[in-house]
Amino acid sequence: MSLPPLAPLQQPVAVFPDHIAQQPQILVIKEKVLSLSGDSFDIKTIDGRAIFKVQGHTVSLSGRKELLDMQGKHLLTIRKQHFSIPATYYAEDPSGNKFFELKGKFSIGTSKTLGKFHNTITNRPEILFMKGNFFDTTAQITNEQTGAIVAQIDRKFLNARELIGGQQTYAVNVAPGMDMALIVSMVICLDEKRNEK
Repeated sequence: MSLPPLAPLQQPVAVFPDHIAQQPQILVIKEKVLSLSGDSFDIKTIDGRAIFKVQGHTVSLSGRKELLDMQGKHLLTIRKQHFSIPATYYAEDPSGNKFFELKGKFSIGTSKTLGKFHNTITNRPEILFMKGNFFDTTAQITNEQTGAIVAQIDRKFLNARELIGGQQTYAVNVAPGMDMALIVSMVICLDEKRNEK
C-alpha cells in the first residue's frame, strides 16, 4: 500500500500526548467480524504492530465504544447523541466527562463533519474538519485553523475482506504531530455514520 506521507504539523494537535504520531504513520483499522460485543475493531500500524483496540457494547442505546491502548488502559468512550440531526457523536474520558464532539453538517454529494476539542499541548480549542465522498470511501481531515492536512482515510486499499465477510477496513494516513487516538475516534464515528445510511 502506498499512501504518500503527510507533512509534519507545525504544532502538535492532541488530547493524548503519549499517542502523537512521531513520524508519518499509516494505521489499519479493521472491524472484528465475529465480535460478540458489537462493533469492535483492531488498530495496527501498516507493519502489523497493534496500538489500539475498540470494544463495542451491544446492550448500549448510544452505541457505546471504548478505545483502549494495548496495555488495556481505557482512553475514551465514544457515544452517539440521541435525537441529533445531523448525527452527532461525542467522546468521554473514563470519568464520564465529555471532551470531544463530532457533528455532521448538511451537504449534498459529500460528507462533512466537524470535530471540536481542547488541545492539551497548546491549551487552545481546536476544530478538525472531515470531508469525504458520498459513500465515505475516502475522507480528508484538516485542521480548521491552520488548513494543515492531519489525516487521510481510504477504504479502497483494503476492501477485499469486506466483500467476502462484511468486514469494514480503513487505511488511515496520519501526519507527524497528530494524536492517533483522536483520529481513530473520528474514523470509528465515520464508520457508525456510514452504517446508519
